[in-house]
Formats: sequence, structure tokens, C-alpha cells
Amino acid sequence: MFRWAALAEAVSYLLLLGIAMPLKYVWGMPMAVKIAGSIHGGLFVTFCAALGLAMQKAAWPLTRAAMLFLASLLPLVPFWLDARVKAWAEDDAR
Repeated sequence: MFRWAALAEAVSYLLLLGIAMPLKYVWGMPMAVKIAGSIHGGLFVTFCAALGLAMQKAAWPLTRAAMLFLASLLPLVPFWLDARVKAWAEDDAR
């Protein structure tokens, strides 16, 4: 569940930055940022809740959770970390 929340949040962030922001500032369509921003905000809250649940369920250290939280603030970094999160999930399942 955490991986899906993280990837959905990352995609929404890229859409906000790459499509909605240019629509607002280049073509004068501020509604694009309102819509994409609202969706991204909801997905970010979902990501934070999923991170908290993953920390509890898998007993992740605070440093790992902090790294994943900070990574969510940088475009493209969550995609790079996805393989590592998958490996952590597989290790936790054993």
C-alpha cells in the first residue's frame, strides 16, 4: 500500500509542476493548479498516513521514514527510491 501511495503522490506532483503550473503561469489558466493542487494535496496526506502505517507495521526506523518523507518533496526521487522500498517490503515479508 505504501508504494502505491508514494507513486501516486509522485505522479501527481509531476503533473502539478509539469502541466498545471505552466497552464497557470504561461496560458493564464489558474483552475489547473486548483484542481491538480487539490488532488496532489489529498494524495500527499494519503502518502503521509501510509508512511506512518508502514513505520508501525514494518518497524521502520525514523531515519528511513524521514528519508522517504524528504524524498517526496523532490520531483523524480520517489521513482528512484521505489526499488529500494520494494526490497524493504520483501525483507519485511520474510
